[in-house]
Amino acid sequence: MKTLLFLLGLAAALLFSGCSSKKVFEPKETAGSWEHYAELEESVVDISFNAALLEDNKVLSKGEMLDVAIAENYRVLGMSGGWVLSADIDGNLTMDATDASGKQERFALKKTVAGASVEEDVLAVLFADNELALYSVATKELLFKEQGNPPIIIDARIVNPQFMNDLALFLTLDGKVVIVNTKLKKKLRTVIVSTQEHFNNIIYFAIVDNKLIAATAHKLFSLGEKEIRVNHEVRTIANDTKNIYVATKQGEVLVLNPALDVHAKIKFPFAHFLGIIVEEERVYLLEKEGYLIEATKDLQEYKIYEADVEEALVFVGQKSFYNDDTIIQIK
Repeated sequence: MKTLLFLLGLAAALLFSGCSSKKVFEPKETAGSWEHYAELEESVVDISFNAALLEDNKVLSKGEMLDVAIAENYRVLGMSGGWVLSADIDGNLTMDATDASGKQERFALKKTVAGASVEEDVLAVLFADNELALYSVATKELLFKEQGNPPIIIDARIVNPQFMNDLALFLTLDGKVVIVNTKLKKKLRTVIVSTQEHFNNIIYFAIVDNKLIAATAHKLFSLGEKEIRVNHEVRTIANDTKNIYVATKQGEVLVLNPALDVHAKIKFPFAHFLGIIVEEERVYLLEKEGYLIEATKDLQEYKIYEADVEEALVFVGQKSFYNDDTIIQIK
């Protein structure tokens, strides 16, 4: 199986790394085998913040298979503004329209791209050396750039730039959120999420109850009327409209409000969680040793099912976990 993760340090910083303990999660009892599966025609070989690449170069979004195939040796960067964005190691970036128009835009950026997003005529790019840039899609003109601190080694989970009205939010590789006005082409503010030396890139971003929530592998951050930071060793994270759900490297599952207060907590000793899906009434957690945990959102009740989990990439969709060529569906 090929791999397209060519960003600096990513091979060493995969989500599965850093777990040297020989102890594994072994539940005392299970509720039987999980029965809801489907198959992909091809295996998942690359994942981004909101899209996955299959072995035949087709692209899978959070909710559906797209009628888009990216070029050989390109990495999928994500889906944004009606486009699928991809790039090769030399900085050749391609935008493929997700509709039936077949429209395509190309940029020769000449250095490795870590993440990118687009809204209307503005392309926001985060480079692997932590440089931030805005470009015009129509003219390919450089509108704004700023060099950040080059990272030493980073986590594989990179968050693409986000757009909010006239703002572009860059989730940097050194633990910051840089806010740029796309109309004025001017940086307005830099917010520090974390100051760790290694693995300090932003791995998660959301707006929950009108608060900006961001996380690195070591810290959670909330920005509302005030800035709040709390320490957690984040394995995987998700949210709904009211709360944030965090699985830690210690096997804990936490429910936090947007002020980062812990409302509920449960621990599954030695569990290594690969992903979380939050539904209306339930939370689903996929565990590395082959288990799916179905819990109430207050974590007061849960069931553990045996599940088919391969040692392969896991892409978390809206209602399914995609693992190798298997779709683990949520009821």
